[in-house]
Amino acid sequence: MSAKRILESVPRPGVAPGDAAPRAADSRPTLLAPSPSAPLEKTADVERNPGIPLDLDAVRLVHVNRSAVERRAATIPTRRTVKKEWQAAWLLRAITLMDLTTLSGDDTPGNVRRLCAKARHPLRDDLATTLGVRDLDIVVGAVCVYHTLVPTAVGALAGTDIPVAAVSAGFPAGLSPLAQRCEEIRASVSAGAREIDIVITRAHVLTGNWTALYDEVRGFRAACGDAHMKAILATGELATLNNVARASVVAMQAGADFIKTSTGKESVNATLPFALVMTRTIREYYEQTGYTIGFKPAGGIRAAKNALEYMYLMKEELGDRWLRPDLFRFGASALLTDIERQLEHFVTGRYAAAYRQPMP
Repeated sequence: MSAKRILESVPRPGVAPGDAAPRAADSRPTLLAPSPSAPLEKTADVERNPGIPLDLDAVRLVHVNRSAVERRAATIPTRRTVKKEWQAAWLLRAITLMDLTTLSGDDTPGNVRRLCAKARHPLRDDLATTLGVRDLDIVVGAVCVYHTLVPTAVGALAGTDIPVAAVSAGFPAGLSPLAQRCEEIRASVSAGAREIDIVITRAHVLTGNWTALYDEVRGFRAACGDAHMKAILATGELATLNNVARASVVAMQAGADFIKTSTGKESVNATLPFALVMTRTIREYYEQTGYTIGFKPAGGIRAAKNALEYMYLMKEELGDRWLRPDLFRFGASALLTDIERQLEHFVTGRYAAAYRQPMP
């Protein structure tokens, strides 16, 4: 079976298409407050999360079993695997889930245009031809830039459906005056950004001021208008998994379309334990409200095998519907180079040096 045919279905890792995924009896330890655990059944349409009134009781009842999280997260790389053409298909899907970014590198107009050219054609022509996927027109999920470079990116992506995402609201610290942060969001949207990655005030989480956090994120959501909002929690700086879970709940209640792990600037960025806690809050929010929330791990995801681990987690915890770019993104650029190396190995049987790949 071709990688193209597999890509269109993305089967369960380690399981033939149509088979039920094997699941250990203890594969869903209780991490949060008890809630219904019916499977998430999704349709093609996703209704945007409007937010709900702040429920402080629900926030305070959240409790994370850290040891259970760590045990479960440790099994994710070992319990599932994909090989050969199945792995190639999963990696092709991973490309469509990436937000290419210049946030840790050359933030000049020329480099942004170069990045956008890569976003339009993320896969080398020879690999796309050999894999039989040229007619799929594979592109990345978005291009993420600073506010001042939004017009450059919008111009470079003209004629495509690739959205421009802006890191606004005082990225990466999120400590500028609230009115100024909201104005920056509105300016990014006016310049053509269709997605906004906002940064929460970490102090609200560390001091347990959930009302202030809710009001802040609610204000950001209003400033975004029709642009979708990703709430960056800076998980590595929130001290505990309880704080990560509670911040996730408040951000979703305030109307976040996505919850995102990190700015990429923290000493600890995306990890599987953080991701597991956040995806469980997404599950519970869906079960309680019917609204779907996206998830974006960001920072430190550079190897193709790491990307696959996050995809396994999404499939097991939330289901196939969360393996689409409107509900799952990677915040990474170096990742694309390694994915191309892995795909070249699948095609040729040889690994090429990273510098031989067209860099994003």
